[in-house]
Amino acid sequence: MKTSSIFRFVSLVATLSALVSLSLVSAVAQDVGADVGGGAGIFRPKNPETKKRTSKPVTPVTKRTPTSRTAAPTNAAGSERIEDLLEKGNEFRDARRFAEAETSYQEVLKLKPRDSRAAYGLGNVYSDQQRWESAEGAYRNAVAWSPSDIEALVALSVVLVEPRTGADNAKRLADAEAFARRAVQLQPNNAVAWDRLGVALQARGIINNETEHAYRRAVELDPQFAVAYAHLGRALNKLGRRDEAAPLYERAATLAKDVPTLNLIADSLQAEQQWQNSEPILKRSLELDARNPNALYMLGRMLVVFKRYQEAEPHLKLATEVNQKAFEPFNLLGRTYLALDRYDEAEVTYERAAGLASPAERKQLAGEFGFQGIGDGYMKAKKKPSAARAYQRALQLDPANRDLEKKLEQAR
Repeated sequence: MKTSSIFRFVSLVATLSALVSLSLVSAVAQDVGADVGGGAGIFRPKNPETKKRTSKPVTPVTKRTPTSRTAAPTNAAGSERIEDLLEKGNEFRDARRFAEAETSYQEVLKLKPRDSRAAYGLGNVYSDQQRWESAEGAYRNAVAWSPSDIEALVALSVVLVEPRTGADNAKRLADAEAFARRAVQLQPNNAVAWDRLGVALQARGIINNETEHAYRRAVELDPQFAVAYAHLGRALNKLGRRDEAAPLYERAATLAKDVPTLNLIADSLQAEQQWQNSEPILKRSLELDARNPNALYMLGRMLVVFKRYQEAEPHLKLATEVNQKAFEPFNLLGRTYLALDRYDEAEVTYERAAGLASPAERKQLAGEFGFQGIGDGYMKAKKKPSAARAYQRALQLDPANRDLEKKLEQAR
């Protein structure tokens, strides 16, 4: 698999020239993003392949047994139906009609319960929506049913480095490394697999000669692989070799010409807390795709870090409209409304987030950047009934929180 099969480039304008001195910029705010470059919601695996069908030749009539007359057409029809459903799933995914894509791939699994392509397709749909646990499960099925599928191995490694609140991160990150290593062993000339091995090692806090070698191997195999240059630059930054890192970021910026690549580089910069330098990249990404949910979310996240809440709101709101199954955009939009003292809108938005949250995330929504914060805001505004409602909701999400019980008593 060549990197060009994943990243198709279009022209890049001079807005990225500011990246020349990226590595010299200091961290400016708390890191609200992942410390892993190339998160699952940004890396976009290609669609599962379907078999090319040609017009069927005319078969001469011969004497056949009843079994042969019925079984062959049935099997052929079933196979053709599977290919049709896979193609429809791919088309729906590309059109961001995720519910229909999911249904198409699920229909394949009803006809053929261990079809690895359908499982991989489902993983793509879930990953696009940042439904990490579902994506992980689907990709694990794809790998179990087709252990040598490089695309599935790489995609699974990508998803596993995506941080999840309260999850067993250590086990998942170890698995991410293992799957990336398997992909490299199966296909030693795969630049993407080498890059993902570097990312998995770095996600585990392993930044050493092996990590550097993985990234360098990626750019040796594919000198046009923009993201690998950014990842290598980031690793060298961590190793204190800033002078070596700067030209690598510049090289990445020169090569990055499509939306997924721009998003990956922006994500890597934000993980380095180089928030300001991610802004022109994300704006360029949105010029190419104004409704890209990942670019919208990351730009909103950057604006929230700098407390530019009014600017963040439209980007985060659109991100929730485009991707209605992801927890983080709703959570961050609710936080934005909370900061703007728009408590009614924050309450509604956090409620949407709660419906998408994992158990650990639901507890997070009970805190000061969640329903407790809304209750505190209502109390300041002397709206005790509304505050009581917010505290009550927070207690439903975090029943053991004694501070919330006290706040609820005061509100009542």
